[in-house]
Amino acid sequence: MIRSALSTSHRRRAFLRRPAALRCLALMALLWSLTACGTPLAQISTAYQSMAPSPDGIGRVYLGREIAQTMGHQGAGWLDRPSRLLQERPQAAIAALDLSPTDVVADIGAGTGYFARRIAPLVPQGKVLAVDIQPEMLALLEGELEAKGIDNVELILGQLDNPNLPPNSIDLALIVDAYHEFAYPREVMAGVVAALRPGGQVVLAEYRAENPMILIKRLHKMSAAQARREMAAVGLQWVKTDDRLPEQHLLFFEKPA
Repeated sequence: MIRSALSTSHRRRAFLRRPAALRCLALMALLWSLTACGTPLAQISTAYQSMAPSPDGIGRVYLGREIAQTMGHQGAGWLDRPSRLLQERPQAAIAALDLSPTDVVADIGAGTGYFARRIAPLVPQGKVLAVDIQPEMLALLEGELEAKGIDNVELILGQLDNPNLPPNSIDLALIVDAYHEFAYPREVMAGVVAALRPGGQVVLAEYRAENPMILIKRLHKMSAAQARREMAAVGLQWVKTDDRLPEQHLLFFEKPA
């Protein structure tokens, strides 16, 4: 990903033959067997695997999980749906972040800036770095920022494998309902970790895969165990899992000081 070079106002912008389901189950079984036997995570391959894509997947498997398709900017209206206030309780999620006025927060996969716009007033001496790989999303966000007079959100146009954040520049990275769609999660998270200051945190919000009653497509949910496994693979330490939200895990990870 490269930082937007727009004007100042734009800165706020025999395995492969098996059926797909069996291949995915086989990968998961291998991972579980390794961890059950006490194999350190660092010794478990983090290489991507390939499979025939599921209806909502891209056919790339990371640590036993098929990566979901990215929601295009055509679905931007869903991000700002009125029901989101009750379904996801975003204000409760933001309260859980315990932000300081000087914090620099990266909203990774910011989309239309649903969270970035709500966080910005809480960090008046800091700022929000809104990262997205779709210029169309950033353009929508820029319009919202200008309409609301918000001037401490900076837009960063990203790439599939790099958040393009400056090293040692952020206190917290928030990733809401987006991590499961990262085409190259290992590379993106390595970039996020490099951008975090020592002791900085990553917070994931993901719909709970453990609950079949949550009516979200399977690949667009994630279990707490899977999230912890993937964050550990890039050197982040699990801090806590906060289940105050109705349907999502709120998972906190920290970069060692």
